[in-house]
Amino acid sequence: MAAAHFPEHMRKMHPATDPRRLEVVTWMTVALSYAATGMVDEEPDRDTVLIEFESWAPERRGGRMEWSNWSGSVNARPQAITAPRDEGELRAAILSADQVRVRGAGHSFMPLCATDGTLLDMSDYRATVEIAPDRRSVWAPAGWSLARLTEALWAEGLSLINQGDINPQSLAGATATGTHGTGAELGSLSTQVIGCELMLADGSLIQCDEATHPDLYQAQRLSLGMFGVATRIRINVLPAYYLEERIESRPLGEVAERWQELGNATRHFEFFVFPYADRVIFKTLHPVEGPGDPHRGTDIDERPFRIACEIARAMPFAIPSLQRLMMRLSGKSTRRVGPAWRIFPADRTIRFEEMEYELPRADGMPTLLEAIGYIRRKRLPVAFPFEFRLVAGDDIWMSPFNRGAGASVSFHQYARMPWRSLFAEIEPVLRGAGGRPHWAKRHTLRAEDVHALYPRTGDFLKMRAEADPAGKFVNADLARLFCIARG
Repeated sequence: MAAAHFPEHMRKMHPATDPRRLEVVTWMTVALSYAATGMVDEEPDRDTVLIEFESWAPERRGGRMEWSNWSGSVNARPQAITAPRDEGELRAAILSADQVRVRGAGHSFMPLCATDGTLLDMSDYRATVEIAPDRRSVWAPAGWSLARLTEALWAEGLSLINQGDINPQSLAGATATGTHGTGAELGSLSTQVIGCELMLADGSLIQCDEATHPDLYQAQRLSLGMFGVATRIRINVLPAYYLEERIESRPLGEVAERWQELGNATRHFEFFVFPYADRVIFKTLHPVEGPGDPHRGTDIDERPFRIACEIARAMPFAIPSLQRLMMRLSGKSTRRVGPAWRIFPADRTIRFEEMEYELPRADGMPTLLEAIGYIRRKRLPVAFPFEFRLVAGDDIWMSPFNRGAGASVSFHQYARMPWRSLFAEIEPVLRGAGGRPHWAKRHTLRAEDVHALYPRTGDFLKMRAEADPAGKFVNADLARLFCIARG
């Protein structure tokens, strides 16, 4: 299809459009239909569809290491990246550095790990899983990924109480930011923490729980890494269990009307909805007898979705039609059963940027519908779906869910498309009903906002000052967010 065949208003929206690019986009539209209907076994050639895969692995430039997060939007040039293997090496790294942060999988979209000092990698720190005599809790290596930890727990006949839908994050990173899965009666990963071992700024190694250093324990449950370097974390666990996953397409109107009933009918409930589509990708998880068929799965087929994202990037005006087509082609229901640690996570290889707000449960669905309506009225070029989940309330000082039962609304954008202006427009909608942001997802809170949203902020900062008076574990963004003077 030649460029001259496109209407003039479409050409004006994309002045860089040329005949070759339009021909490729036309081919991609056809490929999307083939991929979505299973008529191709592999993704289209990445060169043909103009997909480029960048590497965000650390590299050295100008005498300093460079580090980026998973989406590529957070960049840092630490003086050193160090992977301590034992207590002595960790102590030496902390004492020799002016500033210290710890990296996990880089799945934080806020600059929580960014530093120009020392960046620690705790994934190879020598520690093992220690199971309590009653088998209701374990001491786990803080630097292990959730993938590594849950596999090790399964080998011992144990499972985490709940997980999110990805598992590369470190245990320490997930608990320090309040990462969560979904479930009307299930809290975040931070609620599973019942003890912590960490090394402080002076090199001392201490343990804290409800009985020992109780205030430090309360602050450390969701700490943003500002108190020290976690070496081990004691978490509650369950006997190993199997999950049945069901994914189906449902009308948005039905889910919007029945969400409470649907959420109470199963242990785990969530859905994804493209802002221009009228159907949702509805997903439930529920404990069942095993073993089942634990094949790999994903809630959104990434073959056609990757193509759709590239079409959206080339032709943003086509996004509404693309999303409606995606949902028409993805109506097939799926079911799989397997070990919980293999069913919880889904494949996530398409990079995105994310903003997530946690709301009082009754306000979650109205806020989601308001955000969808806003996007449609403004014709905003949003390529990714929203995600809606339920999370139980808790009593953690800095938890977004410490005021009661919550609903989580996640807003995403394809990482290769502009996202900052979109997030700036949507954030007031998500905050309008008293929303609190996920600490690791994009937000624009200021120090006064934090104090207004979290009544225990003063206690949290008092404990931080006692544990780390010079602010060794506070980077520039955390200093700004909490108005902390660093030594």
